[in-house]
Amino acid sequence: MAGIFVTFEGVEACGKSTQIKRLKRRLQAIGREVIAVHEPGFTEIGSAIRHLLLHTKGGNAMQPVTELLLFAASRAQLIAEVIRPSLAKDNIILSDRFYDSTTVYQGIARGLNATFVRMINEFVVEECKPVLTILLDIDIETSLIRQMRRVRPAGTLDRMERLPSEFFEKVRQGYLEIARAEPERIKVVDASQSEDRVDQEIWDHVDALLS
Repeated sequence: MAGIFVTFEGVEACGKSTQIKRLKRRLQAIGREVIAVHEPGFTEIGSAIRHLLLHTKGGNAMQPVTELLLFAASRAQLIAEVIRPSLAKDNIILSDRFYDSTTVYQGIARGLNATFVRMINEFVVEECKPVLTILLDIDIETSLIRQMRRVRPAGTLDRMERLPSEFFEKVRQGYLEIARAEPERIKVVDASQSEDRVDQEIWDHVDALLS
């Protein structure tokens, strides 16, 4: 793979979308071809799976294993259609979530068997693994405040966003746990700072990678 694969992770409203847009502009300014993707969704099949995961009627009855496999299916399609071909063309891929989300949300927070989750991740991802992961870390109280500030119609939280604070605290601690286990790949950035400061810290990590 000639390209560079960078992923962004974190709890809800940590600023992933904003920082991916900023990084994409920086990279394009120095002449790099950049493709920004998101999970779940982005492909046509992935979008259908996203609706099933987040908005379908009766979604609260979805079992954790069902959730795991649907996220994996969406990711498999994204890899086949976009990520693998783009990396082969020497592009830079920026992804809003990837397999670390599955490790944390479905594995650690949902309590699914860690070995099983890892096997599913490895089966789907194969060689398409990120060389750098930016973990935008904020506390859950800040996350909830930011979500309330989002402009959206009332009562439109998706199935995952409606989960209790205790679930997201497990998610946050899970992210920090895997960051401690893989410090070379996963870089933790304090996302409670200003957007400009977060942007600069991210750029420092990416610039070091490019160098």
